[in-house]
Amino acid sequence: MTRGKQKIEAQKRNAEKNQKQKGSQFEARAVALKITCPICKVQLANPKQLGDHYASKHPREKPPAESE
Repeated sequence: MTRGKQKIEAQKRNAEKNQKQKGSQFEARAVALKITCPICKVQLANPKQLGDHYASKHPREKPPAESE
C-alpha cells in the first residue's frame, strides 16, 4: 500500500504546485508602470522608455523634464 499512498501524496503536491498565484497581473502591472505619457496616456515603466516613446510616437514634441 505504500505505492498508493505515495501516489496520493504526489497528486496533492502537484495540485498545490499547479495552483494559480494569488493576486492578479493587473495589480503587478499597476505597480510597475509609474510614468504616463501626457499626450496619449500610455503607461511606461521608466523615463528612458518615455524618451523612446516620444522619439517614435511624438517626434515633433519634446519629452517632459524628468521630475520623478
